[in-house]
Amino acid sequence: MSETAWTLGTSDGELIVRTGVAGRAARMGHRLTIAMTRWQATVSWVGEEPIAAELAVEVDSLEVLRGEGGVKSLSGPEKALVRSNALKSLNAGRFPDIRYNASEIAKTKDGYRLAGALQIRGASHQHVIDLRTEDLGDSWAMSVESTVRQSDYGVKPYSMLMGSLQVADEVTVSFRAVRAKDG
Repeated sequence: MSETAWTLGTSDGELIVRTGVAGRAARMGHRLTIAMTRWQATVSWVGEEPIAAELAVEVDSLEVLRGEGGVKSLSGPEKALVRSNALKSLNAGRFPDIRYNASEIAKTKDGYRLAGALQIRGASHQHVIDLRTEDLGDSWAMSVESTVRQSDYGVKPYSMLMGSLQVADEVTVSFRAVRAKDG
């Protein structure tokens, strides 16, 4: 059987991070929607079965799209400050990439279950992802929504007002892409 590889990037889809707020003053904070604007996913196939998948994300590609809730809407300078704080929390200078390497892939009713190592800020832990696939005729649609606890990877969620307002420890990562079928 022949081995092939798919390569996906930002022209094929999106990688979004959504945060929550925590603490006594949580109503004052914003639930953020953040786009990761530079990433690449590679899927290795043998025949018609995927055997491995990798995702590499450039941390400094983080772009704050919007903040919901809070006392007032996020201004441009506030979005820049949020970005700066996030890059510091992720120690982007020392750890410029976030990586996921799935070494186990199993077929499920709705797509595939991927198991592998997620590496953030130099810390690596096993992470399972349920990838949903949909046959669109001439292409495949893929989507994932997964929760990541920042503190598991040594990321201290940003806080202010002496800790009474903070970014929630768990963030939701969603991925959506469309890939044309090979002809």
